[in-house]
Amino acid sequence: MSEVLLEVRNLVKHFPVGGGFFGRNEGTVRAIDGISFSLRRGETLGLVGESGCGKTTTGRCILQLERPTSGQIIFEGTDLASHSPSALRVLRRRMQVIFQDPYSSLNPRMTIGQILAEPLKVHRLVTSKAGRADRVRELLTQVGLLPQHADRYPHQLSGGQRQRVGIARALAMEPSLIICDEPVSALDVSIQAQIINLLEELQSRLGLTYLFIAHDLSVVRHISDRVVVMYLGKVVEVADRQRLYEAPIHPYTRALLSAVPIPDPKLEAKRERTVLRGEVPSPLTPPSGCVFHPRCPIAEPRCSAETPVLREIRPEQWGACHLA
Repeated sequence: MSEVLLEVRNLVKHFPVGGGFFGRNEGTVRAIDGISFSLRRGETLGLVGESGCGKTTTGRCILQLERPTSGQIIFEGTDLASHSPSALRVLRRRMQVIFQDPYSSLNPRMTIGQILAEPLKVHRLVTSKAGRADRVRELLTQVGLLPQHADRYPHQLSGGQRQRVGIARALAMEPSLIICDEPVSALDVSIQAQIINLLEELQSRLGLTYLFIAHDLSVVRHISDRVVVMYLGKVVEVADRQRLYEAPIHPYTRALLSAVPIPDPKLEAKRERTVLRGEVPSPLTPPSGCVFHPRCPIAEPRCSAETPVLREIRPEQWGACHLA
C-alpha cells in the first residue's frame, strides 16, 4: 500500500442560517456530517453524489477555503484544521484546485501569461521576469497549448482551452495534491474526453494525486482508482472502481449506477432500474437514523432509528447500511 497523502477524520461542516428578528439563528445546515476517508499518494479518488450532498464543501474544507466545524484534515502528516491562516500559506502551495467553470475562474483583465506568472511571483518560485516567462511557456506546452497563447485574454479562448489554462495554473505550484471540482461538467462531451486524458497523462508523468469531485459516474469510472459515494453530508460507500461498479453494496449506489445509460440499446431496454421515491431531504432537517431511509427501497423500521456505521463489508469495500 502506498503512502497516505491526505486523511480526513470525522469532518463536520455546519452553516448557521440566520433569519427572523435581529438575525437570530434559525437553524443549521449540516453540509458535512462526520465523514472520513483517505487518499494515497499517486492515486485518484472519486467523490460522487447528487447536487447538494456536500462534495464541493468537502473540497473547500480540505483547501481551508472553509474552516471545518470539527474534525481533522491531515495532509502530509500535518493537521490543517489546527493551523493559523499564516501558517497555511506554505502548505497551500502543495494543494491546488481546478475549478468547475473555466469561464469565471480566470481573471478577464489579465492575459494568460499574467495569470500563470502571478502565483510564481507571489510564492517567489521564480524571481526573474524572464524566468517566469520561460516557465509560463513550459506550462502552456505541458497542457497542450501554444506559447503564443500567453498573449491572449481568456475571452479569446474556447472553453476547453480555458480549462487547460486552469490546469496549467494548478501545475505552476508543483503541487502534490490537486482537487478537481467537477472540472469537465461545463464542457462539451468531446472536450471532456480530451481533458480527462490530459489529467491522466499529467498524473503519470508528474506523479500527481487527485481528489476528483463529480456527479457523472461514467467520468468517475474512467479516471478514478477508488470511489467515495456521499449522500446528504455522509459517506455511504467506499470501494475501488471495479468493485463499486460491478457489485455495489449500498442501495443509493445501486440507484446511481442504474441511472447511467448503457450504449447498447438492447441491454439498456432489458436492465432493471432503481427509481428513488421522493426528493433529497433538506440538510436543515436531515432524517433520523440512516439519512437515506426515506427514499430507500429496502428500508426497515431499524433504519429510521439507528444510524449505520461505515464498516468493511467485503475486502476493501466499506458501506454504511444495516442490511448490507
